[in-house]
Amino acid sequence: MKNIYPPQSIVQLHKREKSIFLAGSIEMGKAEDWQSQLEVYFQDLEKYTILNPRRKDWDSSWEQHFESPQFYQQVTWELNALEKADHIILYFCPDTKSPISLLELGLFANSKKLLVCCPKGFWRRGNVEIVCERYDIPFYEHLGDLLLTNFKKS
Repeated sequence: MKNIYPPQSIVQLHKREKSIFLAGSIEMGKAEDWQSQLEVYFQDLEKYTILNPRRKDWDSSWEQHFESPQFYQQVTWELNALEKADHIILYFCPDTKSPISLLELGLFANSKKLLVCCPKGFWRRGNVEIVCERYDIPFYEHLGDLLLTNFKKS
């Protein structure tokens, strides 16, 4: 397994490896670092490349607007990685609002590569469930169930 983080290039993805984008709640300080937990799960599965948007050198003082080079780079990296990924695991942490994750759900609802985990307690769980039902997106309440159903270890 290989991990790629922004701003690392995703051009190096190999066709023989499947790529998984870890979309979902980050909201620095509010969401648990669930991405690290998934990286541990996938470390034994060499055929996967993990595209993790949780930037190691993120600086909360960066302005989140179009003219900010760091912000523009981050958002562009994420959009490119989402488009290129074979699978998108989308996790909604109950302690967050996750507006960008909701946007990603809408952008990729028709992609057939989404796997959604939305535990009870997420403030817009009903909306997420309805979108998943409408677009036939696999829906899970627990990340463990999502992983065991879709990415079994031998």
